[in-house]
Amino acid sequence: MRYAVREALLAFRRAPLLAALGVATIAFSLFSLGLFGLVALNIRDALARVEERVEVRAFFGDSVPPPAVTAAAVQVRTYPEVAAVQVVSGAEALARARRELGEFRDVFDAAVLPPSLDVRLRPGRRDADDAERVAARARLLPGVEDVRYGAEWVRKFTAVRAMAAAAGMALGTAFALAAFIIVGATIRMAVLARAREIHLMRLVGATDAFVRLPFLLEGLAAGLLGGLGALGLLWLAQALVSRYVLQVAFLPPWAAALGVALGGAMGLLGSALSVGRHLRLVGGERRRGWG
Repeated sequence: MRYAVREALLAFRRAPLLAALGVATIAFSLFSLGLFGLVALNIRDALARVEERVEVRAFFGDSVPPPAVTAAAVQVRTYPEVAAVQVVSGAEALARARRELGEFRDVFDAAVLPPSLDVRLRPGRRDADDAERVAARARLLPGVEDVRYGAEWVRKFTAVRAMAAAAGMALGTAFALAAFIIVGATIRMAVLARAREIHLMRLVGATDAFVRLPFLLEGLAAGLLGGLGALGLLWLAQALVSRYVLQVAFLPPWAAALGVALGGAMGLLGSALSVGRHLRLVGGERRRGWG
């Protein structure tokens, strides 16, 4: 192991430009993948904030007494899709209308608005089907005259969320594959540059594991450095966008750590595949020579 670590460090000193190219390739590959992840994360957060506005509103008749409205609210709270229910009296509804529609304030001077229930849905139960189920049951409550939840808007939002999830999965997979191919090709170049060294080590009787280990450590180190570099570039991009364009969130700590680990895994796997392929070629040449 000591020999392998020393050889891995010497490889960076013997060919610093090639080592820097490998680290930079991993960094920019992971940066492109991380940039997509950053965009996807902020889109998800934006959709979650919009999703919180999905609610069902049940309107009662003017003559329905407050105890009946309260009893209906207790019943609605038992629905599995419901997170919270707020009873809005006629006076509260009138004050809210005047506050939210200030330019039409005069319209509500002599108006009387009916009491209502504002029903907020649970996270994960805010799609069009769940909202429709709650609305259908609320329509059957005594005294309810109308139920609204913006059906068309909720259906469109549900469709957009599903499309965003599918597109994110497809693009994320494509970015990951492209990054792995680029990194594999770069590491393959590094292995080919030391093909003579590998051949000589095999001639003197070195085992495959002995030959592989320095390259694996080198690939792991390059991958971790590339992951850290990509994380730094992502932080810089997020800081610049937040300062000059709009405020965006950065990756959570677990995602940042996963990105660095992914860089190490890419470097390690790329080295393993490249060295393994070259060792098979060397082994085939030796067998043909003996034959």
